[in-house]
Amino acid sequence: MTDSGMGRRSFLRAGALLGALALAGCTATPPDGIATASPTGSPSASAPQATFTFATAARPSTLDPFLATDTESHRVSRQIMEGLVGVDPLTSAPAPLLAESWTESEDGRTYTFTLRRDVTFQDGEPFNADAVCANFDRWYNLPVSARGSGNLAYKAVFNAFSDSPELAVYKACTAVDEYTVQVELATRLTGFIPALAAPEFAMASPAALKQHAADALSVEKDGQKISAYGLHPVGTGPFTLESWEGDEVRLAAYPGYWGRQGQISTVVFTTMANPQTRLRALKTGDVDGYDLVTVADVDDLARNGLQILQRDPYSVLYLGINEAFPGLDNVKMRQAVAHAIDKDALLDGLFLNGTKQANQFVPEKLGVSSGTVTSYGYDPEKAADLLKEAGYDGAELPFYYPRHVTRAYLPTPERVYAELSRQLTAAGFNIKPVPVEWSDDYLHKVQSSGDRAFHLLGVSGTYDDPDNFVGTLFGSYTEELAYDDAQLLSKIDRARTLKAGPEQAEAYEAIADRISTRVPAIPLAFPISALALSPRVASYPTSPLLNEVFNRIELRKQ
Repeated sequence: MTDSGMGRRSFLRAGALLGALALAGCTATPPDGIATASPTGSPSASAPQATFTFATAARPSTLDPFLATDTESHRVSRQIMEGLVGVDPLTSAPAPLLAESWTESEDGRTYTFTLRRDVTFQDGEPFNADAVCANFDRWYNLPVSARGSGNLAYKAVFNAFSDSPELAVYKACTAVDEYTVQVELATRLTGFIPALAAPEFAMASPAALKQHAADALSVEKDGQKISAYGLHPVGTGPFTLESWEGDEVRLAAYPGYWGRQGQISTVVFTTMANPQTRLRALKTGDVDGYDLVTVADVDDLARNGLQILQRDPYSVLYLGINEAFPGLDNVKMRQAVAHAIDKDALLDGLFLNGTKQANQFVPEKLGVSSGTVTSYGYDPEKAADLLKEAGYDGAELPFYYPRHVTRAYLPTPERVYAELSRQLTAAGFNIKPVPVEWSDDYLHKVQSSGDRAFHLLGVSGTYDDPDNFVGTLFGSYTEELAYDDAQLLSKIDRARTLKAGPEQAEAYEAIADRISTRVPAIPLAFPISALALSPRVASYPTSPLLNEVFNRIELRKQ
């Protein structure tokens, strides 16, 4: 699937078909959405004055984007911090941001970036080549104590940190002059430039990183240990952090922002875990918008004249399988799981119209064909036969799923779990439900070792490359899946070094085939996600990659 402007940033008309296009009124932000400075490089003459309140499904876990692994943290941090590379609002391809341009050496191992000259960090520190290298060096040298469960984007992209230099793709960053940076890699990494558009690789003020001990998880927030910097982020973006108390994060427009200031002076993110609470708040005017519209919301939104803005699917929902759990290291057991799932029944009524079944982990948009993957059709009798062949004795299989949360890939987790549990039980599995509050660190519980057979999770893509999905899930051994496959790792390492083109596409197709044969996890759906907005909003910068920065929102005159 390819992007095609407004056809891909279309509105759902809420109704029986949940279907097609266009609630009149709000439009997607046009392709001038990449911020541009005024001719003098100074902020626009008209200072922003509006307040925009947005309801989110969960609290952020930290406002340090490098250490964050959740969408809501990055939703906030994208307003505060920017990377070298941005995202084209129409195609999602990499676009200049803090780097005006870049060049790649013939061997693909050296990149030279020319930086913007009119940028300062929000603490007054200069943005320059030394600051860029300070960030790269921080990422590379991150201590083990700060890595949490280990599922950080840096490891997925660059393979290893400084304590495993023989495995690391990153080698060095050099400040050639004040506004020229050279980054050296150990090998070609085709996804390097797209990956730099991910929120994890936003530029932080080196002074703030040092002042707030960014790599020491010394502060407790909502029952979790984070760094002090996670409460005091400083970047180059259009907004600064004003406060973070309980369910509310408040941001203020940064008057020294180098780009387009926009209309909004204050952003308020307010957490409302229940979809119906978010819907009521929008209807009463307490919020201006919310993300993750569910099927149950749609007709009510339409009746009240509210807007629904759809994104292209760029996330994948999967059933995670923990091979460290007794019996699940047997591929026949995992194949039985795949045959037991009726994806048609799973999608019916639980996901927005346009959601598609997934038989691999890479969204169609990225052009990786699924024609060669092993297809496991719904066949409960075959599943029962495979269970017998695997020697399954009816032992309980703990199935973890989150409660009181909505994700782009999982709009109604309790109902999705109930349907999957019903299907697996019908095929002969003895499922033990293990509901976990999302706010009780669900991510850590399912991404660490433990007494877990199955779990629900997904990947929301943040940059335009197949490795964003394949590398994140299978590019290294993780305790989440406990899947050890040297052949697959070798295939992924090779694909990442190939130039974009037919050979690389074939390599990723071979990877998809290998994954489907070994069944380390089961892809379930590529869900459509959508936002609901009040009539006050004239234009909103929708992005499949969730690169939605609020200085680009346009409001109607009241």
